[in-house]
Amino acid sequence: MNASGPDPKTLRLIARVLTLHFQEGQLQAEIAKNLRLSTAKVNRLIKQGREMGMVEFRIHSPFQRLFNLENQLKQRWSGVEFLVVDTVTENAGTTLDLVGKAAAQHLQDIVKEDDVIAISGGKALSVVANHLQPKGATSNIVIPMTGGVQGQHYTDVNHLATRIADGLGGTATLIHIPLHADTKEERDMLLSVRAVSDVLNQARNANVSLLGLGAVTDEDATYYKAHPLSEEERVKLYNSGVRAELLGHLVDCEGELCSSALNSRLVSLPLLDAKLVPIRIGVASGKEKVEPILAALNGQHINTLVVDEVTAQSALDSVKNG
Repeated sequence: MNASGPDPKTLRLIARVLTLHFQEGQLQAEIAKNLRLSTAKVNRLIKQGREMGMVEFRIHSPFQRLFNLENQLKQRWSGVEFLVVDTVTENAGTTLDLVGKAAAQHLQDIVKEDDVIAISGGKALSVVANHLQPKGATSNIVIPMTGGVQGQHYTDVNHLATRIADGLGGTATLIHIPLHADTKEERDMLLSVRAVSDVLNQARNANVSLLGLGAVTDEDATYYKAHPLSEEERVKLYNSGVRAELLGHLVDCEGELCSSALNSRLVSLPLLDAKLVPIRIGVASGKEKVEPILAALNGQHINTLVVDEVTAQSALDSVKNG
């Protein structure tokens, strides 16, 4: 080999080894035997060829664009894992179902059999629960992070804790208080009750959390089912800077708590405490979830996001154009 690189004979040998290995699928030991080379020599030739740029990989997959989008999201929000699901239909319910299924599979892939899982309420988690498939009895405990949602039964946090626990083969710990108290003083009193503080302390020390990211622009939002507000009041909240609801807390575009009096009457684990959970999975789908997604990501309230392609792209475009 001279100073300028391999001689023609060596280059030809490298090219032959690369062709046999990458195009014909031969193992290195097989190539070594056929060419009467040592396996170590074949390994060095492959490495040399790759370093010289003689090998180029192209992966043709229907999922590649989703992986590319995930990488773009990771570049914007480092340290966050993204799982983007194909948006195969314009039907919002079908898309949410696909996202919920992916979130359920991801949860069951990562949860250990003795993990504690803390959850919020909401529509997205109800769909996740639909797709959990118990694989046998576990020691998993599922715990609410908020007071019970005073709205539709299927989005109630206690109901969901029971369903998710059943889907994981574990047990649920319930919390028997409302999401909102009538006054701050009443809220403080409820939080001081030992049965309540014990549940929230368990949630604080969970291994994994599963969070719905609440919208505040639609009267059908889960938050308004729990705490009904008139259209005038909803518009006023939005104009004051509220962009999302996380664990019942009203937050701005950066995921910071807003000064709304509603937050002072909220019975929930504080957002700073919720950040102590090591794995925090957000689940969201739909154009109304773009601002909640951005708030959750910007405030580092989640470190995993399961979302559909169209919603993910909208969130990324919103940042690029903002």
